[in-house]
Amino acid sequence: MGVFTYTMADITSPVSPARLFKALSTDNHNLMPKVVPDFVRSIEVLQGRPYTYLKNRTDEIDTSKFYIKYTTFEGDVLGDSLECAVYETTYEPAGDGTNYKVIAHYHTKGDYVKTEEDIGVGQDAVKKMFMAVEAHLIANPQLYA
Repeated sequence: MGVFTYTMADITSPVSPARLFKALSTDNHNLMPKVVPDFVRSIEVLQGRPYTYLKNRTDEIDTSKFYIKYTTFEGDVLGDSLECAVYETTYEPAGDGTNYKVIAHYHTKGDYVKTEEDIGVGQDAVKKMFMAVEAHLIANPQLYA
């Protein structure tokens, strides 16, 4: 088993850290199915991908620093190659907006190594979901204000 770490997102946004943190980390179970229904039907089920479900556990959350760490520990998203995936997400102030960063730690089974193609697919999915939420927050400035 090995642990491989990748940057899945490093995006600057004009939206404030507090609003993005609330939308993407603490109220995502309400917002994501509305904003990205092609990815998230409910908090348990993903669509638009070959996966049907995943389960996450929140390991650490710091609402004052806009930080969350969570683990995907179950689901067909892990396949036969991953024990789990640990994600650390930060929302740091950047000018009038936010630097949004997601670091993934993939705990693999056996000698498996994630390919650059696998990582690219994941990075594209994170970016697509982020951009949809960001656009929704910009279009609805009262949301999470």
